[in-house]
Amino acid sequence: MIDMNCDLGEGFGRFSVGDDKAIMAFVTSVNIACGFHAGDPVVMRKTVDLAAESGVSVGAHPGYPDLQGFGRRAMNMDPEEVYAMVQYQIGSLTAFTTAKGIRLNHVKPHGALYNTAAQNPLIAKAIADAVHSLDPDLILYGLSGSELTRAGENAGLKVYHEVFADRSYEEDGTLSPRHLSGAVLTGAEALDQVRQIIQSGHVHTRLGACIPLKADTICVHGDHPSAIRLAAEVREILHTLSPYSNKDRRDSYENHSDPDH
Repeated sequence: MIDMNCDLGEGFGRFSVGDDKAIMAFVTSVNIACGFHAGDPVVMRKTVDLAAESGVSVGAHPGYPDLQGFGRRAMNMDPEEVYAMVQYQIGSLTAFTTAKGIRLNHVKPHGALYNTAAQNPLIAKAIADAVHSLDPDLILYGLSGSELTRAGENAGLKVYHEVFADRSYEEDGTLSPRHLSGAVLTGAEALDQVRQIIQSGHVHTRLGACIPLKADTICVHGDHPSAIRLAAEVREILHTLSPYSNKDRRDSYENHSDPDH
């Protein structure tokens, strides 16, 4: 059963990004920015409210404190700083989920923090330990087969190996840097990649190699013009090729007996 997720709540103040409400119709879980790389208290609250109304699982999306760079620039932070930073951001979003009467389902780091944790075992451990310290039942989303998923497993967390519909891969299983040609996939390329991952458990890299890839959740980014169409088409593929269900996820509603939405 493959989950489908999207990063949302990434506007702040008068600046908005994407159509969060529209894309929630096609995904099963959302990752909400926590105010460091994007988001602010009002945006966070409104996005949690939308997610609750849509019946999707809510996750925290912590990132580096870098509004200008949208959290996509790596920062030289030691593990202790990362641990506290992740705790802080998860805690801030949990305030809004608690007020809404729903439970936080998962945590997925954002941007450069996500990429650093995929390769740096010390940063990965700091993130996993921070998640576990707040709630050992939270699911940790990380790049498939990465240091972050290993750290989560070592910490006793349930992990989701994440793959991407709209990003190409390098031979070592990392995402292709965005500045490289072919790093961002659209249209038929993205859909073909989704089909290949689901049907074969492999993916063709940017340079043409074929590598194995485990998929528990698939991400579609919501910050480009064709995001809603891509999300709808990926959902159709998942319905056709995979038992598209949420039965394996943590129940987001404290008093809800049926986890399917």
